[in-house]
Amino acid sequence: MPKPTILVVEDEEKHRRVLGLHLSSAGYAVKAAGSAEEGWKLAGDTDLIITDLKLPGMDGLELLEKLKAQNSRTPVVVMSAFGTVENAVEAMKRGAVDFLPKPFSLDHLSVVVEKALEVSKLRDENRELREALGHKYQFENIIGKSQAMQDIFATIMRVAPTRATVLLAGESGVGKDMIARAIHHHSPRKDRPYVKVNCTAIPENLMESELFGYEKGAFTGANISKPGKFEIADTGTVMLDEIGDVPPAIQVKLLRVLQEREFERLGSNKTQHTDVRVIAATNVDLRAALENGTFREDLYYRLNVVPMNIPPLRERKEDIPYLVEHFAKKFNGEISEGAMERLVAYYWPGNVRELENVVERSVLLARSPRVEADDVKIDTAVGRSRSSAPSDGFLPEGLTLDQFEQNLIREALRRANNNKSQAARLLGLTRNALRYRLAQMGIEEKAGEA
Repeated sequence: MPKPTILVVEDEEKHRRVLGLHLSSAGYAVKAAGSAEEGWKLAGDTDLIITDLKLPGMDGLELLEKLKAQNSRTPVVVMSAFGTVENAVEAMKRGAVDFLPKPFSLDHLSVVVEKALEVSKLRDENRELREALGHKYQFENIIGKSQAMQDIFATIMRVAPTRATVLLAGESGVGKDMIARAIHHHSPRKDRPYVKVNCTAIPENLMESELFGYEKGAFTGANISKPGKFEIADTGTVMLDEIGDVPPAIQVKLLRVLQEREFERLGSNKTQHTDVRVIAATNVDLRAALENGTFREDLYYRLNVVPMNIPPLRERKEDIPYLVEHFAKKFNGEISEGAMERLVAYYWPGNVRELENVVERSVLLARSPRVEADDVKIDTAVGRSRSSAPSDGFLPEGLTLDQFEQNLIREALRRANNNKSQAARLLGLTRNALRYRLAQMGIEEKAGEA
């Protein structure tokens, strides 16, 4: 790692030489100048500038202003024998990171230099992190050249500056989380917390305490008080993923948060207020859940202020080549024309998430740096169920009606994570009709299954 370079601007030759020798012995590379004009010429490629305040011609503050006018990020320490409070304040107002009143000890100089370089390093790292986060959620990383995705991007830009609640709908794997994060990143809340809650992953008996927190002694094992997700996300954004799986008792409490911006921790009577922006996501049709009474109508309309339907990948095949190239570059691979044709032709029941996994697997297992058609590794079981869909309006060759229907039912169960109610909605069947067909297929329903 190269040594930090420090520029010393001092018109007194003896003092300039003493500072240079001390900094050199401390392991720094040193450049020296006897005037601000000379220092300006040497200021490039330096990690820190130490300048005297009083100099012949241009003084230290003018040099500092000139550097700032050029958007220089190099930290500047100003030293002066006229060490008044006014001089120090003026130097800091103009952008100096520290002020050294003469005379000062060399030990004091070392401390100031180390501090200035450390602060500069932290600022650079913070800026790089912000730029990286910004790049991650910019639209070029949510790949979509199709008109449908361009409409999604336009909606993001319109809704992001507001605090309106957004409901993202779309199949699993279409990128709802990335779009939610893009909305947050382009909003005034981008520097505040973004808290994602997977409603499916939280057991029903723990959901209230996870969302709203609990007080010590609220239940067995509650040895300390703990804030919930809405408390942690105050002034930021909460993303409620798979909102359709929230039980009715919790739906009432979510409605209150959306309407009143308030809640109580479990085991407490103290009302807490929260300022959060809510983005909800679902891969099921909530309107069907309204009809069968599993989702509250008033909560649905509170969530559905700005609805965004994310199309599945099979409905925007023109995006697939761009996505493939993006993922291939990410995994340091190259895709041949034959491999691209095979990837574009596939049905992609797992959408963008499945496509990314397949590209990564194909690049890793390819026999050469270039992925050929034979290197494309797709889940053949899912591929057969999807490729068996009729292309001419009739049954696929070699399949009976019963076999074709069973393939569709198995695929619906897979997409619904074996949730029978969700699978029935995907197939347009009643719960009882699906139960009857499963019994005919020899698939017994276990007690307690949804």
